[in-house]
Amino acid sequence: MMEVEGSNTWMNRSPQSSFVRSKALYQFKQQKLPACKPVLTPTSVITVFMLMGFVFIPIGFVTLRASRDAIEIVDRYDVECIPEEYRTNKLSYITDSSILKNCTRYLKVQKFMKAPIFIYYQLDNYYQNHRRYVKSRSDQQLLHGQEYTHTSACEPEESSNGLPIVPCGLIAWSMFNDTFTFARESAKLKVSRSNIAWKSDREHKFGKDVYPFNFQNGSLIGGAKLDPKVPLSDQEDFIVWMRAAALLSFRKLYGRIEEDLEPGNVVVVNLMNNYNTYSFSGQKKLILSTSSWLGGRNDFLGLTYLVVGASSIVISIIFMLLHLKNPRPYGDNSWNKKSLSS
Repeated sequence: MMEVEGSNTWMNRSPQSSFVRSKALYQFKQQKLPACKPVLTPTSVITVFMLMGFVFIPIGFVTLRASRDAIEIVDRYDVECIPEEYRTNKLSYITDSSILKNCTRYLKVQKFMKAPIFIYYQLDNYYQNHRRYVKSRSDQQLLHGQEYTHTSACEPEESSNGLPIVPCGLIAWSMFNDTFTFARESAKLKVSRSNIAWKSDREHKFGKDVYPFNFQNGSLIGGAKLDPKVPLSDQEDFIVWMRAAALLSFRKLYGRIEEDLEPGNVVVVNLMNNYNTYSFSGQKKLILSTSSWLGGRNDFLGLTYLVVGASSIVISIIFMLLHLKNPRPYGDNSWNKKSLSS
């Protein structure tokens, strides 16, 4: 009896619940559900734009000031590190392995730079976001090594001499291989090259038991070579390089100087100019940079806030002048009055 009563109760309630559902569906389709419909009067629009300007402009100045607090030293070395006799044929210089590529640069410190001082290399006119270049890698192979054999996406750097290449692909093959050492007044500066890659990349994207194998052993040598005795998860310069950039000009972290630099100090940089950017008219730069609470030096965010804030104030002034010149009434009831009188 209890089951029958329960079933009867369900049958008695179902028409009502289905009616409620159909009514809600009808209201939704006919756009009759309760909703907030703000009335955008000229006064409210002008006020919103004015407030946006007053909020965005101070934020823009604060972020721009924080960006300018980060001190940078930028040195382009790809041209100056070519001997005079090779200036007209840079490609023959960089591809000739018998010529030493060592070069010395002098960077003068203009303002106090507090440690840690980040070392970046910058490449310009380098399309790391090219579709074929970006796809030429195997994330599963980077994580599992030779156990993963489906590496056809790595062509043309999938195998060499009949053996698989680990890591495979054009991104790994073209790894940056310029090297830098830093000194101040003949004393070598302490440079740390640890923890330059993302922790998530080191722990989850590159295998701790995956070692380079048959890498850079083909007839055409690309960029840097990897130590076959060190797992990929510990080769952080390689991990940094494998995170492809979205723009044609990009910076990648090389290391950190763990000593303060005083104004007037001259940093002596001994570098090996190995990486070939001359075949595609690329540029190479070395950057020393401090950081602020906002990060490195980048004026884009601050300038964006200033432009948006100034534009909002200009728009609010224009709307205000138009409203004062041609005020718009909230409603005209004359038509309703005439229809009622008739």
